[in-house]
Amino acid sequence: MPDPTDRLPPLNALRAFEAAARRLSFTQAAEELNVTPGAISQQIRQLEEYAGTPLFKRTGRSVLLTDAAQASLPLVREAFERISEAGRIMQAPARKGRVMVSCAPSFAAKWLAPRLDGFHRQHEDTEAWISADMGLTDFTTADADFAIRYGRGNYEGLKSEKLMDETVLPVCSPALLEGSDALRKPSDLRHHTLIHDESNENDPSCPDWASWLRARNVKDVDGTRGPRFNQAILVIEAAAAGRGVALAKRAIAAADLASGRLVAPFADGSHLIDFGYWIVHPKGRHLTPDVRDFIKWLKAEATNSEVVGV
Repeated sequence: MPDPTDRLPPLNALRAFEAAARRLSFTQAAEELNVTPGAISQQIRQLEEYAGTPLFKRTGRSVLLTDAAQASLPLVREAFERISEAGRIMQAPARKGRVMVSCAPSFAAKWLAPRLDGFHRQHEDTEAWISADMGLTDFTTADADFAIRYGRGNYEGLKSEKLMDETVLPVCSPALLEGSDALRKPSDLRHHTLIHDESNENDPSCPDWASWLRARNVKDVDGTRGPRFNQAILVIEAAAAGRGVALAKRAIAAADLASGRLVAPFADGSHLIDFGYWIVHPKGRHLTPDVRDFIKWLKAEATNSEVVGV
């Protein structure tokens, strides 16, 4: 009787296929897998010979998926996710005492990192490893147990659970509340530099300075002027240094508001937005007791920060 494993497609060729199909590029797949484009082409040819049909349509430098490739890709991705999860379960004893979480650099630096000592005091035998990444975590390749994402929570193939909401509000150095040009009401912003957050999270409900001023019927302030930064943490640092008034995310400003390094000059300046922070991980992922403890602690910290306003 023939061995049923002889009928399985070659694993390395499947990995090359998944990467090339996801990126629609043999070159980018090669970079991801640390091989040459020629090696990717050879693996794809091997898989096409196994399948007995083409999987890609070559069109110059780009490639397109054939019907057979489009139909099989979701199953291949799911298979690799299951293999990866099996490996994680095998490694569970070696991972005991370690939690790995991925999140954006600004959130990691300004909200999560200042709170980690509290977790370590409660769980002395568990280390929290933080990976601060600008891009979204690819759970098929990353070693993160889970991620914290900023968005609406609808992530295909992932289980998501709301961590906390987000609001936007003006913040500045306490020094700007003093002197002849002190900030007392929104119209006083005409005397101050406006700092803009141009980070890559695209939330249509998040106001910019122009819309924030318009909502408060402030007509004599140009909401388009002032410097722009592509990371929220840079916005916070510029405001704390006294360079102007920032329209900032409360979670990112929380530690500096709590310490008094920043102040919120207007009592009614907050604006609730649609995006929030979500705990996400692949559906069906085995979460170790250490990971579950860390998530429980995260939720408690988030609830506390929302109650106290920072």
